[in-house]
Amino acid sequence: MATVSDLLVYPVKGCAGVPLTRAQVLPTGVRHDRTFMFVRADDGVFRCQRSTPRLSVIRPDLAADGAKLTLSAPDVQSLAFDVAPEGRRLAVSLHGVWHGEGVDQGDEAAEWASDLIGDSLRLVRVPADHRRSVDDRHGDITFSDSTPLHLLSLSSLDDLNARILEKGAEPVPMVRFRPNIVISGWQTPYTEDDIREFSIGTTRLRWVKPDIRCQVTMVDQPTGKRSGPEPLRTLADYRREPDGGVSFGIKVAVVTPGEIEVGDEITVH
Repeated sequence: MATVSDLLVYPVKGCAGVPLTRAQVLPTGVRHDRTFMFVRADDGVFRCQRSTPRLSVIRPDLAADGAKLTLSAPDVQSLAFDVAPEGRRLAVSLHGVWHGEGVDQGDEAAEWASDLIGDSLRLVRVPADHRRSVDDRHGDITFSDSTPLHLLSLSSLDDLNARILEKGAEPVPMVRFRPNIVISGWQTPYTEDDIREFSIGTTRLRWVKPDIRCQVTMVDQPTGKRSGPEPLRTLADYRREPDGGVSFGIKVAVVTPGEIEVGDEITVH
């Protein structure tokens, strides 16, 4: 029986994930997932670990009702503040293809992050009227890259790490891939590649596409330092996609919102 071994939410895009035992899944994914993101102060371009790997050391703690956010990082004082669901809006952009707005979260949060990262940043939240999607197939999203959810299996990671070890390199942890849902119990690696519509808990989900991996997977998450060439070097040996890039895991859309708990069985339809 295949079940959910881990659930994670990433309240601030590019920052550390928060483990959950139960997740409310909305049409846009896990509640509060990628609700916030840092942008450059001068032009509103989003920051992520591709450009700013040190974001990984920021640990966000968002209250269950979304009203208060605490930002923590090693060797600096934590910052807790009331979330502004509405207020001054900034023009923001993602990947140069989506242009929208974010609600600015104030000078205190901006100064805290700018001092830590060494760049002039602002923290923004999705507005109440936020609407965004790549297309109908991908589903509605917050500040995520393209789909509401990312799913991976432990058997796939075990297979990848066995190949990495054969090269004499160090295995990589699951946190490098920043999934929302981790599945255990599939005996065959990469089973997730072949599922199309499935249920977990009270949700119904569907495969959208392979998850094409980038240099974020080479960032050591606890330190925010680049630590290549793995896993991309080994993935390039056997996970190349016809349209380019290497894949690991799948991107998922929400058919029926609901709840997922750690231990829930995954039923493939």
